[in-house]
Amino acid sequence: MSSASITDENWVRDVRAVLKTSEQDVHQVKPWIYWRDMLIGGTIAYTAAGIYLAAPAFSLLQISAFTVAIFWLYRVGSLVHEVAHLGGHELTSFKVAWNILIGIPTLTPSTFFTGHHRDHHTQRVYGTPQDPEYVINICPKGSFLNLVFYFVVVAMFPLAVFLRFALAPLTFISPALRDFVLRRLSAFTFNWRYERPIDRIARKRFAALELVCCLRAIAIPGAVLLGATSPWRILLLYLLGASVVIMNQLRQLADHHFEGNGDKLSMSDHIKDSCNYVGKDPLTWLFFPFAIQYHALHHMFPSMPYHNLAVAHQLLIKELPIDSPYRELTQPGWWSVARKMVAKKID
Repeated sequence: MSSASITDENWVRDVRAVLKTSEQDVHQVKPWIYWRDMLIGGTIAYTAAGIYLAAPAFSLLQISAFTVAIFWLYRVGSLVHEVAHLGGHELTSFKVAWNILIGIPTLTPSTFFTGHHRDHHTQRVYGTPQDPEYVINICPKGSFLNLVFYFVVVAMFPLAVFLRFALAPLTFISPALRDFVLRRLSAFTFNWRYERPIDRIARKRFAALELVCCLRAIAIPGAVLLGATSPWRILLLYLLGASVVIMNQLRQLADHHFEGNGDKLSMSDHIKDSCNYVGKDPLTWLFFPFAIQYHALHHMFPSMPYHNLAVAHQLLIKELPIDSPYRELTQPGWWSVARKMVAKKID
């Protein structure tokens, strides 16, 4: 492929052509990898969380177990992203198992993530005020205190999720209230402008999931009221949830450059606004599990299995000409982009 063929208009097409003609099928899903990552990650996460909850308060054992638990809960929880991108009939048993083993127990069922995350990938929504995951829409420009307030709100998110599910039966009081809750309170996003299209929701299945999560939510204070556990446990669970959510939002600070001004972007600008990370620094490794550090590549091929992203990236680096804009998507590490995002917010 000659370098002259790469222009600002056709470079995305040329990237697709490289992978299409490659002998390696980078779009093939390998189910065993999904199952391995969920089962190993979930086992470590729950074991560490159990030790953390049972250990003496402020002991070295508790602190160590807490550190391990939040990392692995974040890691196995991030598989919701992969569940969101699997097709309707792809790995159905895995999606069900992930929700039963991870999503419902942690009150993060994939149904509350899938719809709006897919909207984030569409050209119609990406970078606009309706984009549910575009950080510049979620954390408006302002002072350093504004940034601090943003993360305080992030830290309160587990409480908001708990109340959303614990009070779910009340949403059936009136059709108007129900529609409001489905539109405005049924997506895991901090963008208050985002409205979920309720015509896409299978209401009966959605309601059944809400009620299951309601039972899980009320079981937490219920166990305390029945004397089965200490009130201290509620605080410990909250700290776990808040820490995982904060980790996720720290990652999102560097998924993109967030250069959009609210207007709809072209595919080329959309991808150039996104980042790939190939560095091995600890923060990049910490915040981007399961190869999701190839975030720009993921936005080009949302359905590509996460376990093939690294291979696809190496193929592109090998085959694309030296002046391909794709190479410019690579960033040194998480902090190299995140610090610019923070500077924008407090400028």
